Amino acid sequence: MTTTSSPSTASPETLAASLGTAARAIESTIDRLLPMVDGDESVLIEAMRYAALGGGKRLRGYLVTEIAGIFGAEPEGALRVAASVEMLHAYSLVHDDLPAMDDDDLRRGQPSTHKKFDEAIAILAGDALQTSAFEILADEATHSDPSVRIALVTALAQASGAAGMVGGQVVDIRGEGKSLPLDQVRRLHAMKTGALIRYAAEAGAILGGATRVQRDAIIAYGRDIGTAFQVADDVLDTTASAEELGKTAGKDEASGKSTYVSLLGIDGARAEAARLVEQATQALTSFGTEAAALRALAHYIVERRN
Repeated sequence: MTTTSSPSTASPETLAASLGTAARAIESTIDRLLPMVDGDESVLIEAMRYAALGGGKRLRGYLVTEIAGIFGAEPEGALRVAASVEMLHAYSLVHDDLPAMDDDDLRRGQPSTHKKFDEAIAILAGDALQTSAFEILADEATHSDPSVRIALVTALAQASGAAGMVGGQVVDIRGEGKSLPLDQVRRLHAMKTGALIRYAAEAGAILGGATRVQRDAIIAYGRDIGTAFQVADDVLDTTASAEELGKTAGKDEASGKSTYVSLLGIDGARAEAARLVEQATQALTSFGTEAAALRALAHYIVERRN
């Protein structure tokens, strides 16, 4: 699939510039929100910063800031929410890499947090990143309206808990070595990967006071690109090198996991990703040219090489 430049879809170059600008602003915000401290707990902060800073595409944070901008939300509040979701995502990666989970020694081309420090510090750093994410959302510096802050906290809890990311991880673990049907694989990844991406999109709409109809359209977009992201990940796990991925390649097949590729084949998985991108972009019809970057992002998600 190729991205075409049109009045309603940003060019790849424009999207790349937008992603880079947002990533730098989000990185700076995380850096400010996680200052180093003195004392024995300083190693915890160091591990938190190691996990949350200096890498990643910041796609989830970008969704927050870009969608918040469409609805006219305050940029500083949007950056705080973007930092929050990136911290929670970082916690999930730290725990995913642990020996009791995916047992991966490489993350973003660097030693995983438990290899850089140790397992105990990695677990605690993940715990602290998770709680910090909610602390940021609850702070009035994020938004002056308590009802908006409550909505953000509630939506993140739902996306990251037993009905979302954590529940999806359990389904994933229990599915190793089993041949899962496609509908169960879809459900697994809608929970494990898609829920947090969907939340990032919805958070921008919450911040900007979107109407229910607008918010539902954004949720539909987030849901579909969240699934497309996982389909693309499954393809990359089969076709990309560890150097390209920045993590161990071929882990899904080695673990005996059912994936979109194992069920549909590479061509079938790519066709599924293309279908999801089309569906996601259709959800943005009512936003016109304001959603140009979001349409380009949907294409980028399935065309990336890491």
